[in-house]
Amino acid sequence: MSIYREYDIRGIFEKELNEQTVKLIGYFLGKRINGVVAIGYDARSHSPKLSDWLTSGLNCSGCKVLNMGLVATPVNYFANYIDFDGIKTDGSIMITGSHNPSEYNGFKITVDKKPFFGEDIYALGREIEANLDLAVADDTSSKKIDAKQRYIDFLVKEFGHLKGFGKKFIYDCGNGVAGVVATEIFKRLEFDCKGLFVEPDGTFPNHHPDPTVEENLRDIKKELSGDYEFGFAYDGDADRIAFLTKKYNVKGDIMAILFSQSMKNPVVVGEVKCSQVMYDTINSYGKAYMYKTGHSNLKVKIAELEADFAAEVSGHLFFNDRYFGYDDAIYATLRFVELIKDGLDVDREIEKLPKVYSTEEIKVKTTEEKKFELVKRVKELLKNPPEDFPKIKEIVEVDGLRVIFEDGWGLVRASNTTPVLVTRFESTDKAKAKLYEEKLNKLILKANG
Repeated sequence: MSIYREYDIRGIFEKELNEQTVKLIGYFLGKRINGVVAIGYDARSHSPKLSDWLTSGLNCSGCKVLNMGLVATPVNYFANYIDFDGIKTDGSIMITGSHNPSEYNGFKITVDKKPFFGEDIYALGREIEANLDLAVADDTSSKKIDAKQRYIDFLVKEFGHLKGFGKKFIYDCGNGVAGVVATEIFKRLEFDCKGLFVEPDGTFPNHHPDPTVEENLRDIKKELSGDYEFGFAYDGDADRIAFLTKKYNVKGDIMAILFSQSMKNPVVVGEVKCSQVMYDTINSYGKAYMYKTGHSNLKVKIAELEADFAAEVSGHLFFNDRYFGYDDAIYATLRFVELIKDGLDVDREIEKLPKVYSTEEIKVKTTEEKKFELVKRVKELLKNPPEDFPKIKEIVEVDGLRVIFEDGWGLVRASNTTPVLVTRFESTDKAKAKLYEEKLNKLILKANG
């Protein structure tokens, strides 16, 4: 059951994602979708094999399978909004391990344009576990579709006004799948740019495709020390983006401020890890809502609120303004180019914001079984904290515990994807940020016995 996660299905190829399990995922998922399913896959060497097994299960369930081959995750999402020779999809499945090590793979699922996640995934897992002996015959028949070219043509048309954009930039695909769409789009728009590691290679020979890790940005930072004015880096399946200037690595919550400033009365959804600066700034000219971490959660909330935009600190950016409300790093790149073409000085805008001191995500190792219970114990301890504990103004429980202090906040939440507690701290005072970190970590240790 460990492969059935909050936002997707994910595990190690053959050890956990073996032929029988993947065929059953296709079969029981197909029974739920009951229609036309578009599938695509990332650059990992075992992705085509998983595609065959998944297709067999979907065919056995009675679904019609459309195969888009090697694509970026946003192309897979895009396939839900167009038709192919009069055929419309009822769902899509992206075979991807995202930013995980090369032995991992998994499935991101969309049904009726909505994310398939949470209890739906857990229930699917329970049904599969109860039917592990069910035989599913090999049947890899499918209709090939060119969703990738449709996506490229759409974005080139949408951003035709950017053609010949004059500033030089660099982009790093990390040998993931971003390059299979970005390179042609940028070439057709006549951008003055250079791509790093654009060839898909699921062994990721140059660096790991996770732009939230500073070490993975060393190559793009080296290029930025030269003629390039700014740069973009993508994760393995191109649904997350990092944006860098010569001075700053701009996190997702600050990106939300930059994008929302160009929208009229923007409604923006952030997650619990976003800076208070983001919420306060956006609330001064629009409305910002705090919600749970996770791309599936934010897609649901952006639709519910009919919001213009949503963001995660990690670089998942969701545009519902002029787009479809899903996370797409290539689309976000073009919106950034548009802002800069329209005169945005990114460094200057960042320097106008209130100065705060934030920690990176600090991960506390625990177990899958204990992580949620630990958060409950911390909550109990916060009801009667030690005498030297900083004064608590409020505790927000939308996703874990965001403890609001007089000059900042601290976050403790259980990761939905790994056996860790995620903590983050922020204050207008550097010493207080460290104090909040120290005091909350002491509570976590006490809760852990």
